[in-house]
Amino acid sequence: MIINILILVFGLLILVKGADWLVDGASALAKKHHISDLAIGLTIVAFGTSAPELVVNVFAAADNFPAIVFGNIIGSNLFNLFAILGITGLIMPIAVQSSTVWKEIPISFLAIVVLFILGNDFYFQHTGTVSRLDGILLLLFFAGFLWYVYKQLKTDSNPMETSQVVLPPWKIYTFIAVGLGALVLGGKLVVNSAVNIANVLGISQEVIGLTIVAAGTSLPELATSVVAALKKNNDIAVGNIIGSNIFNIFLIIGVSAIIRPLNYIPTFNIDLYILAIGTLLLFIAMFIGKKKKLDRWEAAFLLSAYIGYVVYLIAKI
Repeated sequence: MIINILILVFGLLILVKGADWLVDGASALAKKHHISDLAIGLTIVAFGTSAPELVVNVFAAADNFPAIVFGNIIGSNLFNLFAILGITGLIMPIAVQSSTVWKEIPISFLAIVVLFILGNDFYFQHTGTVSRLDGILLLLFFAGFLWYVYKQLKTDSNPMETSQVVLPPWKIYTFIAVGLGALVLGGKLVVNSAVNIANVLGISQEVIGLTIVAAGTSLPELATSVVAALKKNNDIAVGNIIGSNIFNIFLIIGVSAIIRPLNYIPTFNIDLYILAIGTLLLFIAMFIGKKKKLDRWEAAFLLSAYIGYVVYLIAKI
């Protein structure tokens, strides 16, 4: 048992460090090819912070652990929305761009609705499976989101200049290669140890996925948003979270379903309801108090809600 816990912690550390190396290397490579810092933030950083979830889910899907697949993504999105935004908002009230309020938050809500419909299709087809065809549909939604980001970049009136590349080419490719390797190793360790811990303690894989695995794979988002808040970079602090939530459902669940059709567990519906309500509350918060700003009291409410949610999960054990 203790060995499994140590392996889990070690795997999570490798995941986080691997994501960090991957983002550093990919960002330097993008700058080398004169891609703007804004484009890097909206694509590479968002993907890099979601890389741990992706790798964990690839292994979980391949090994036929659908509870880990859904628990990791739904739990990560809950952690992102309630805990990370709550913590960053307490550090510094977060101003939110109009496009995020009217476009990106609604897109993240749409992702939740789409996942709910696909997961609960047994009401219509008596299957309750997110199939490979569903996975392709999710990836089409993801392609649409990338197209939206591309259009946003083209209409940006003040593109940010790229900074000089400080890493030599060999370091760039080393960071990318080692980062990917660390993600693969860490992901395998996390999945295997999490399943073993759940079996030993008699805790469902759903709960393990929603809590330990989800919080662990969301550490890159937490670090990125906290640093962004301290540097008063509101766009990254909020965009990282909303963008990551969209990536998680459309891209990662999509890829996971293509690897292996996933049997959906209806008990996840409650967690999706909470995620949907939280997303709506974030949208409403943009019009309460100071408009288009997440105030400290609103952030405190989000964080308190997440603590209540964790207590609810523990009470179910």
